[in-house]
Amino acid sequence: MTLSIGVDIGGTKVAAGVVDEAGEVLATARRRTPSQDPGHIADVVVEIVGQLRVDHDVEAVGVGAAGFVNSARTTVLFAANLAWRDAPIHDELSARLELPVVIENDANAAAWGEYRFGAGAQQTDLVVLTIGTGIGAGFVINDALYRGHFGIAAEPGHIRVVPGGRLCGCGNRGCLEQYCSGTALVRAAREVAQERPGDASRLLDLAHGEITNIDGPVVTKAAQEGDPAAVDCFDEIGRWLGQGLADLAAMFDPGRFVIGGGVAEAGELLLGAGRETYAAVLAGRGHRPLAEIVPAELGERAGLIGAADLARLR
Repeated sequence: MTLSIGVDIGGTKVAAGVVDEAGEVLATARRRTPSQDPGHIADVVVEIVGQLRVDHDVEAVGVGAAGFVNSARTTVLFAANLAWRDAPIHDELSARLELPVVIENDANAAAWGEYRFGAGAQQTDLVVLTIGTGIGAGFVINDALYRGHFGIAAEPGHIRVVPGGRLCGCGNRGCLEQYCSGTALVRAAREVAQERPGDASRLLDLAHGEITNIDGPVVTKAAQEGDPAAVDCFDEIGRWLGQGLADLAAMFDPGRFVIGGGVAEAGELLLGAGRETYAAVLAGRGHRPLAEIVPAELGERAGLIGAADLARLR
């Protein structure tokens, strides 16, 4: 049995796992991400891989990094929430681990995991969106990851949908992820709790009466319990999601959209509104097939599973 290690480096945590050929995770480990020190990030990866190798004979390591990875998959060009700037992490990790290493964008790795072993199985053309603090995405076209000429494709969260709109961390204004993300959900919930406290009674109860205590899990729980204000917030995020999916369908015409990430844990509260809007605004609606819109299946392990598989298939 061939084993590889997948490492998923996010803004707050480094998660790793030993993965077999069937996508089964045999062992896991986790560390905090030292986001302000690029050298220490490599140290953490070496440490966590070393821990997992003690009990498992692995042949390669795949690393999913939250940032722009160049087309050669050797360098993290830029990471908004990490300290990497033109960081040649492939060569450093390969030398220190003495194993073959594959570097991939974290959302691409998650998309590959869902394509191979999750909700995207059997789909030759697939779009996977991860809706968390922002929007991550991966495109599988003709059974291959699409990375673009420079390696930086699949960033629909930074398509500008509102000219002159909210300031985004990328430096532009009006990006989709400012309206369809966990950040947008919490912003909307805090605003509605102030403006319509009568409709947000359960939302405020769960937040112990403090607007600043409203976060994503609080909004999700309140909506699941029928709080009108929280439900409205998911309707709003879902409408933006549907619009974004319709725009992506116009460009890539996938057979299926897979939606994951923390916000998508609300299930049909988000996806129902997304499907309705997608069908209503799709170009040529009524005269073309609708892509499926389904929830992700692999959860927070999608990235490390995908990274491990990409390392195996290098």
